[in-house]
Amino acid sequence: MLIFVCKKRIKLMLIISTVLAYFAILLLISRFTARLSNNDIFFRGNRQSPWYMVAFGMIGASISGITFVSVPGMVLASNMTYIQMCLGFILGYFAVAFLLLPIYYRLNLTTIYSYLKERLGTRSYKTGASFFLLSKMTGAAARFYVVCIILQRYVFDAIGVPFPFTVVVMVVLIWFYTRRGGIKTLVWTDTFQTTCMFAALILIIFQVISSLHLTAGEAVSVIAADAHSQIFEMSDWVSRQNFWKQFLSGIFVVIVMTGLDQDMMQKNLTCKSLRDAQKDMCTYGFAFVPANLLFLSLGVLLMMLARQNGIALPEVGDELLPMFAATGKLGSIVVVLFTIGVVAASFSSADSALTALTTSFCVDICDKGKSERLRKRVHIGMSLLFMLFILAFKVLNSTSVIDAIYILCSYTYGPLLGLFAFSLFTKRQVNNKLVPYICIVSPLLCFSLDIIISHFYGYTFGYELLMLNGALTFIGLWLSGSKYNRPCKNQV
Repeated sequence: MLIFVCKKRIKLMLIISTVLAYFAILLLISRFTARLSNNDIFFRGNRQSPWYMVAFGMIGASISGITFVSVPGMVLASNMTYIQMCLGFILGYFAVAFLLLPIYYRLNLTTIYSYLKERLGTRSYKTGASFFLLSKMTGAAARFYVVCIILQRYVFDAIGVPFPFTVVVMVVLIWFYTRRGGIKTLVWTDTFQTTCMFAALILIIFQVISSLHLTAGEAVSVIAADAHSQIFEMSDWVSRQNFWKQFLSGIFVVIVMTGLDQDMMQKNLTCKSLRDAQKDMCTYGFAFVPANLLFLSLGVLLMMLARQNGIALPEVGDELLPMFAATGKLGSIVVVLFTIGVVAASFSSADSALTALTTSFCVDICDKGKSERLRKRVHIGMSLLFMLFILAFKVLNSTSVIDAIYILCSYTYGPLLGLFAFSLFTKRQVNNKLVPYICIVSPLLCFSLDIIISHFYGYTFGYELLMLNGALTFIGLWLSGSKYNRPCKNQV
């Protein structure tokens, strides 16, 4: 009994020490990158970021703690069909690089929603920015919820720390190292965090392979031969895993969650030139297939390990990796690696979200992009709101976290997709007074259609709901508008 207690305490101390050491390194990076602090550095990094560093760091920022925890467990229910969506991501990144980035650079934007003001008018601009704030706050809270709930379950519950306290401490840590340098600091911390995340992933995979008594070559062969390694689903058109649904959804998910997302685009807009930003976008677009293939392969290996040791598989896929990695079943080194991987992925996603939310609120909503005093206050306010959203998500979440995020994305990013598509592909103007109502009604119609069609026909919308939402918004804007391309500067 005494030995068991000692082992448990050692595991707890390992995880806590790892988090503190990791944060100390981030704080050190922040200190060196943010010796000067002003709004241009915080919002745009003086547009001096090397494109290759932005590209590498963006992989970690895009993957987040969700991928680290949820994707390995996705093989339990849907095999490796998530790769179909990742293939769509590649085309989506090319669309962003060569369709949206030239516009953003030509207009020298600080926030991408300023384009809507130029093209459609003030209310469209404010509506787009408001939907981003809602979408990003919701999605980022869901992502960061993962690392908080894992640390809570495997560390802080054992020492009697309540979940709200865990959330507060983790968010305060992020606020502390981003409060001065903003986006300039994040370019460097994201590079460090992506390195940590992939190093942890690869080392965990080798540890699992060793536990299965396989060589690397044998592991590749057994993964390929396993029934859960199925990637393509071509036959079942009703299934949410159908290739064309996943592939097309992947394209549009990238367009809206990267190309129309201030968080993702803010780092790209710190590159020195449009050409550099395009190289960065295309480079990390190609990285998603091999990166997610590694995560899914880890999931297959963990299932094999569970069968070999007679361990029951969890009902929820999100618990597959933590079941082995966070409990010490693979040794103390894997506990440390898992902690580093999850914290790195989650911090990388949450820190950039807080910076982007602060930027958009100051510039788009308050029209005070030059006020440092406002920026500092908004950064604190966004951090507090972020905490509340995480706590709310813990209460409301009832599905796989990664599925929950894409479902939320379909409802909240759909109006952004419709607004930008209308702006880019038509020359019509809109009735600005109606735009907010159109963007609110569209998700409500989608929600109603999903319920009605599911009830009468048994078909449930998946990620393709995003395309339907965008299309309804587009139609509403078209019907409300005029073919005359009137100047929109005076529209309110």
